[in-house]
Amino acid sequence: MKLDSPIFDRIRVKPDRDRRPKAEGPVCEWAGCCNASTHRAPKGRQQEGQFWRFCFDHVREYNQSYNYFAGMKDDAVAAYQKDALTGHRPTWKMGQNGGNKGRRGGPQDHQPENFADPFGMFGEMGGAHRPDPEPPRESRMIRNAERRAFESLGLEFSATTEEIKARFKELVKRFHPDANGGDTSTEDRLRDVIQAYNHLKSTGFC
Repeated sequence: MKLDSPIFDRIRVKPDRDRRPKAEGPVCEWAGCCNASTHRAPKGRQQEGQFWRFCFDHVREYNQSYNYFAGMKDDAVAAYQKDALTGHRPTWKMGQNGGNKGRRGGPQDHQPENFADPFGMFGEMGGAHRPDPEPPRESRMIRNAERRAFESLGLEFSATTEEIKARFKELVKRFHPDANGGDTSTEDRLRDVIQAYNHLKSTGFC
């Protein structure tokens, strides 16, 4: 464009203060700041759900000095943190509401002596700290191969898994050549014991 062009003379330039980008949306609530409020910051205790609107620089400065427990004593802070574990809802000890009156079975069915307490949760109520009764062993058909395996180990059919494993370890130590001064006359017996144990293990007995 030529400097003496009539179009050039019609161009108007605004001052610098008018050409600065204007903030879109709410303005930062920090005193003296005109930037856009792009971040929220909590107003503090007893004003939950209310927020300040700051720009990035001022929300960072605000967060560095923010303290929710400002003005509270140490014991009050500890009590607040303890209540926060239950969401600030009231709690009661077990058995404080007087049992199960009016419901089917009555409170006598829920006395401490009528149930096992393996983890000691009801100690304050006088619960008996005893383990749950062992469930009865599932009865199953004993086949000839399994019968011979139990006979090789010298066990009854009602033997538990722990008893089978303990008996196997005992017989291995007894018939192993190293335990007999290198005597190999018990190798056949050792082989029978190992085969019997492997068979019971494969069939789910141990």
